[in-house]
Amino acid sequence: MEKQPQNKRRGLAPREVPPAVGLLLIMALMNTLLYLCLDHFFIAPRQSIVDPRHCPYGHFRIGQMKNCSPWLSCEELRTEVRQLKRVGEGAVKRVFLSEWKEHKVALSRLTSLEMKDDFLHGLQMLKSLQGAHVVTLLGYCEDDNTILTEYHPLGSLSNLEETLNLSKYQNVNTWQHRLQLAMDYVSIINYLHHSPMGTRVMCDSNDLPKTLSQYLLTSNFSILANDLDALPLVNHSSGTLVKCGHRELHGDFVAPEQLWPYGEDMPFRDNLMPSYDEKIDIWKIPDISSFLLGHIEGSDMVRFHLFDIHKACKSQTPSERPTAQDVLETYQKVLDTLRDAVMSQAREML
Repeated sequence: MEKQPQNKRRGLAPREVPPAVGLLLIMALMNTLLYLCLDHFFIAPRQSIVDPRHCPYGHFRIGQMKNCSPWLSCEELRTEVRQLKRVGEGAVKRVFLSEWKEHKVALSRLTSLEMKDDFLHGLQMLKSLQGAHVVTLLGYCEDDNTILTEYHPLGSLSNLEETLNLSKYQNVNTWQHRLQLAMDYVSIINYLHHSPMGTRVMCDSNDLPKTLSQYLLTSNFSILANDLDALPLVNHSSGTLVKCGHRELHGDFVAPEQLWPYGEDMPFRDNLMPSYDEKIDIWKIPDISSFLLGHIEGSDMVRFHLFDIHKACKSQTPSERPTAQDVLETYQKVLDTLRDAVMSQAREML
């Protein structure tokens, strides 16, 4: 009698995951990914207080350079730098896009010998204030009246709105990034007020367009001081104060103490014009920050939170205005507060 073949054991059929459980697992995964992305989407990037380009004094490093190079000499500027086209001009300098060893650089030339004192002052400030807040100096030649600095293709801060309106920069056109720009600006003012060269005042700032033209917008959307031709020294211990130029100033962008105090009946005379100190820079912070914040979703919310510190900046009495450090700390607190609020709202939506 033939034996009947034994039935093969069948493997256990896989248990199906209920649709509701699968949906919960997917939602949990999405929540995890969203939490990881919160910093990127809702928090403005913090600017490092350490300059990544740090080199010993008299040296520089730009682009993909691995090692620091000494500032270029007259001979090197004459033979190694190729001038391409003019990209800017002011009262003191003409600026040319140029090339050095496949790096795009900015070559500045003195416009006229009448402005040489301002040119040399700017060069001295550029040499002395090198760091995270100032454009990188690559070389100079006093004999030829030339200065070579790092080139930033986005140009001056005046181009901010035009730049942010480009589709490729829409992701940084947020109140977080704009507030960070305002913090960059105040950080520069704070640095100038506590610089290695003493308390310096940004005198080339008698109106908004002129002020914006003194700064560069970098490709990673931070701000650098670029034009340092008018940075007079304030020394409270010795009673040294400043006057920004020798002509009468007008308008409400400049601080009240910069205006002729003796009325229209008395003609302006420079020798009778009182001097002032670094608090004129503080007066201008609210107007410049308002420009940087722009008119996008969330910017009015930021302005509301900055109202009190900006009101203090506009005090008619210079000594009652806050310091740049005070303003910077308030900006940081506002950024932290609004960041936490946005993150809390995002979590509630999950």
